[in-house]
Amino acid sequence: MKGTTQNTATPGKQRYLALDVLRGMTIALMILVNTPGSWSTIYAPFKHAAWHGFTITDLVFPTFLFVVGNAGSFSLRKYEKQSEAAFLKKVVKRSLLIFLIGLLLNAFPFVTREAGELVLKDFSKLRIMGVLQRIALCYLFGSLLLHFLKLKWILVFSSFLLATYWLVMWYFGTHPDPYSLEHNVALKFDLLVFPAENLWRGFGRAFDPEGLLSTIPAIINVIAGYVAGKFIQNSGNNMNTVLKLAVAGMILLGVALIWSPYFPINKAIWTSTFVLYSTGWDLLILGGLILTIEVFGIKKWTYFFQAFGKNPLFIFIMSGVLVMLMAVILIENQSMKAWIFNNFYLTWLSDYNASLVFAISYMLLMWLIGYVLDRNKIYIKV
Repeated sequence: MKGTTQNTATPGKQRYLALDVLRGMTIALMILVNTPGSWSTIYAPFKHAAWHGFTITDLVFPTFLFVVGNAGSFSLRKYEKQSEAAFLKKVVKRSLLIFLIGLLLNAFPFVTREAGELVLKDFSKLRIMGVLQRIALCYLFGSLLLHFLKLKWILVFSSFLLATYWLVMWYFGTHPDPYSLEHNVALKFDLLVFPAENLWRGFGRAFDPEGLLSTIPAIINVIAGYVAGKFIQNSGNNMNTVLKLAVAGMILLGVALIWSPYFPINKAIWTSTFVLYSTGWDLLILGGLILTIEVFGIKKWTYFFQAFGKNPLFIFIMSGVLVMLMAVILIENQSMKAWIFNNFYLTWLSDYNASLVFAISYMLLMWLIGYVLDRNKIYIKV
């Protein structure tokens, strides 16, 4: 990564403010749900759906992919007049770097505590996939598709991919419940590629919600963001654009709900209905932001989220690094995080409120980092 000083963009190339705000809102919510004071005391909206279903927390990751595509509708334009080699070098290099950073985050801080003693992690059991790894793969394949295919064929391909993923999940899953945790083909495929010890175990068994097969439909979230960005650039920040985004969003929500009895909305296996449902909400939210910011001109509140949106990847990485360091640093025979939570939050708040306020405090700390970087015009990019 490198720090750069960003000059004011020319009007023709400047990103619309709603994009930075949406990206900032996504990072803020991502930090909020990832760093509660205690994982045992979390309010329901800040939990992922247990399996099938959808909460506001389930919207965070697909929205991040959506804004990656949104930003691509601007950034990919500069490659149109460059050689294919220059395009491929940039996209592949960036994807590899993001993937490697994700691997390092999985390994960080390289030590763990056993019986109170620091010991080196067993890297043979390192989780291979993860959030940044999925972002890297979706960015890579999304960029290739968007660069080499015309828009109408991208839409055809996206529809084909979502339908095919449904058929693959149904046909190769174990019946009578091919979409269950134990019997879905996404798990079977990952186990063909990775040893079980290299998969996430957050569901009580080896299963990775950011696995390889389920990354394929997530590419469509990137493509959807790109298409929305191109549409807004062509249509302008006006009421007509807002209405069309709202109609498109409602249609996608409706299709997802009609389809869901046959292919449930599920983030963990990233079902096709989950892609449509999350994209529908993203279009509605983006339309609402354009309405508020551009049409009504209400902008004073936006800087809080812009500070997150200017350095999104760096702030997300820092949020993970700091909380993992706090987990291995001991104070009075407990982790630094637990000590802070017990002494500064639980002493005056109920369990659930203390956990939420801790998460808000940590999110504000990350905002402060983003604020300092932005005020000094430092923009750290991969």
